[in-house]
Amino acid sequence: MFINDRDLLLLEPNLFRDASWAGQLLVSATGDVTGTTLTLSTFDVDFDAARVDTGYVVVVNGTAYEVISRLSATTATISRLREDESDSPLAPSPAVSKPVTVMTFRPQISIANAQVLRMLGIEPAATGESGVITASDIVNPEDLKLVESFAALHMIYAAVSSLSSPTSPLVERMELYRQRFATERQRAAALIDTNGDGIADATRRLNVVNLVRR
Repeated sequence: MFINDRDLLLLEPNLFRDASWAGQLLVSATGDVTGTTLTLSTFDVDFDAARVDTGYVVVVNGTAYEVISRLSATTATISRLREDESDSPLAPSPAVSKPVTVMTFRPQISIANAQVLRMLGIEPAATGESGVITASDIVNPEDLKLVESFAALHMIYAAVSSLSSPTSPLVERMELYRQRFATERQRAAALIDTNGDGIADATRRLNVVNLVRR
């Protein structure tokens, strides 16, 4: 996958609060925040068991933060959303015995990733037999982050708005990401290394595929 939950948070700051029921709940807990360290005090599943790590999003007392790293089964370094992943962590608000949840939209991201790869003529399950192009042959995955994010967000808001009226804000959000996906699909291109030397020698653009609400 080219993106993680943090990339969705960049585009939709309230996604993990307003559309959390459409995601997968990984951890429900209470915890404390000191500096940039989150420590769970009670929990149903710990960070190790839930495989929470870099790029996930944790909601502490209603505020979403990005997970910088998992330190142990019950501790993690978290940060306010940074402009760039290489920036230093930004300390969250201190907290004592506050509700903590970790939600993920990785299932939707995985579907969006498969969709993007197939538009590029790459089968997601390809394992790299001789002459077969796989996702690992793409040398510019960063350039495909937006198109995959828009596809995932369209899918999420299609689910969230399924019982809403056609004029609801949720339906408008779904349509917004459908349009953004269509626009970004025209711009995005994958640079492919076809011979394994680490240098791109082919360019593939996404085929025309329409996202529709069902």
